[in-house]
Amino acid sequence: MWDQGTIPLLEETLRIRKEIEQKQSELNDLRRQFTPQPVDNYTLKNWEGQSVTLSDLFAGKEDLIVIHNMGRKCSYCTLWADGFNGVHHHLSDRAAFVVVSPDEPEIQKAFAEGRGWGFRMLSGHESPFIKDMGFVDKEDNSYWPGVSTFRKLPDGSIERVAADIFGPGDPYNSLWHLFDMLHGGAGNWQPQFNYHKK
Repeated sequence: MWDQGTIPLLEETLRIRKEIEQKQSELNDLRRQFTPQPVDNYTLKNWEGQSVTLSDLFAGKEDLIVIHNMGRKCSYCTLWADGFNGVHHHLSDRAAFVVVSPDEPEIQKAFAEGRGWGFRMLSGHESPFIKDMGFVDKEDNSYWPGVSTFRKLPDGSIERVAADIFGPGDPYNSLWHLFDMLHGGAGNWQPQFNYHKK
């Protein structure tokens, strides 16, 4: 049971949380004002090495969520993908959902199967898609993680509606927010591909 000194802190926490919710609502409204960006019907590769167009990824939906994953070498991107693995069925009920990484199809397939990922993945290897969407650093050609959302228009053309970059503490992975509630927060914690009991 909380002592009397803690109650004002809880009330202040609730007040600030409401402010954050209001700011999040304002941010969402601002994002909806962005002018959609027409995009080409890019070609990616499935795990069999076959070409799949961006248009194909909509799978009968009007909206598409594409997660830009840096690939098997990034433990942070793996953390985000592990999180999406638990909710991709919910996401796919509203919009088509795919994860794209620069790994070659066979490498991507082996890694995804090893993680038990159930969402659809496509390879952006040898495609300009990832770079054109702005997820390649212009100075060192390294990849960035993030998300792009697309809408298919009645005439079949595609527009990018929004995009964002991923990073520790963002709203796309709940882990950080739970860590924030621990004494000392996340501390020096770093995601690992596997965790072993000590």
